Amino acid sequence: MSVQEYLDKHMLSRKIEDAVNAAVRAKTPDPVLFISNHMKKSVPSVITKVKARQILDSKGIPTVEVDLHTNKGVFRASAPSGASSGMYEAIELRDGDKGTYLGNGVSKAVNNINDKISEALIGMDPTLQVQIDQAMIDLDKTEKKGELGANAILAVSMAACKAGAAEKEACTSINHAMQQLLFRDNEICFLLCLDVHLQVPLYKHIADLAGKTSYNLPVPAFTVISGGKHAGNNLAIQVSLKEALDFVKEAIDRTGYNEKIKIGIDIAATEFCIGTKYDLDYKSPNKSGQNFKSGEDMIDMYKEICEAYPIVSIEDPFDKEDWEHTKYFTSLGICQVVGDDLLMSNHKRIERAAQDSACNALLLKVNQVGTVTEAIEAAKLAKDANWGVIISHRSGETEDSFIADLSVGLATGQIKAGAPCRGERLAKYNQAIHEVIAYLTGFVIPFSLRCCSELRKNLGINHFLRVMTGDTAEYLFVGIVFSGEKVSNA
Repeated sequence: MSVQEYLDKHMLSRKIEDAVNAAVRAKTPDPVLFISNHMKKSVPSVITKVKARQILDSKGIPTVEVDLHTNKGVFRASAPSGASSGMYEAIELRDGDKGTYLGNGVSKAVNNINDKISEALIGMDPTLQVQIDQAMIDLDKTEKKGELGANAILAVSMAACKAGAAEKEACTSINHAMQQLLFRDNEICFLLCLDVHLQVPLYKHIADLAGKTSYNLPVPAFTVISGGKHAGNNLAIQVSLKEALDFVKEAIDRTGYNEKIKIGIDIAATEFCIGTKYDLDYKSPNKSGQNFKSGEDMIDMYKEICEAYPIVSIEDPFDKEDWEHTKYFTSLGICQVVGDDLLMSNHKRIERAAQDSACNALLLKVNQVGTVTEAIEAAKLAKDANWGVIISHRSGETEDSFIADLSVGLATGQIKAGAPCRGERLAKYNQAIHEVIAYLTGFVIPFSLRCCSELRKNLGINHFLRVMTGDTAEYLFVGIVFSGEKVSNA
């Protein structure tokens, strides 16, 4: 085969010409590097490598981190871990060697990724999230992902989702698409032809996977006073009551935002349910057994505090198997009743609760189901039942901000990501602030803009912020000025 035949077969002449033209338009100081990157972007992305390692979560306990490689880049994700795990949720794989991290090492899960999952996924299109997740589920062959480990599968699933978003870079060439942007200033019309490249955010990719076309910023919920299993005190209920509520209410009053700040309580009643009774003093050895409450007593207590305080949400008000009292309390319509231990993000339990009207909101924890696809399906089940959905962190978190994008992409409207005082919690809120707010409100939309200086001069476009990233110039479109008067903000 001659050189010309080879070029013609793969249409290289046209691709190389396009890359050179792009380099000229960008006036790049390093055309070879620019052309190389431009050519790389023109190639459909596939997974080329998956590499895992053991890192430490926010509690100093090992967890799994993954780097998923495509020809577009490297995409990293890490799996969160909870303090408690239920019988209906996906299973984390731990090493069990008590001499290393008290048995909590994850080298087995890491090896499963490097030796098994990587081989199964290489060559797959990262945008095909459902197929990627199903390939890992099929490879595991267990109902709760106990063979490969839910921590291994989830980390890969999240990394693949990030890679899929990067592959879906919206390259909308207005010139090539023969489209026109028309701006009007009174009777003056301007024809503006631009070449625009807009990066698809992760939450938009998640929304696409879920079939959603609208998004919203979630209302954050975070702990002010801790009790129960997560706290080193004698408060039985995970977010304690009575006197504690008085302090919280006073703090809200002092802010002046009474109409905007409301109270939610995570009872986590499974932790102190003994038989059919609830021991509110189970954390006080000298008092335990002296303050038992029946399901009816608990309902009366909830009704009383909801009347006295601005409580809008109660999580796990009863034991995870106490369907009767949970259903009755929900039917009262007093507040949002959230299923955490009751549901464990398990599809079958969500379906049962929806059928029985046992609660009206789902606390969704991605590591309880083990893949992005199954998390999306769980949210859909809840939404179909007209429930609320709260995306939740775990007590063992990392700096990975994936759940912020998940919450916005699924338009859940609520997120539980911890108090804004530690890096792994703030990462979620910062993700919502610096990426999501900018896109949704239209204050700043990042894109690559290529237009000649003469066009800018003629149209009076002079409000640009130029940021050099590698070999390309990225512009933040701050405003357009016509005849010295700002008429548009973007």
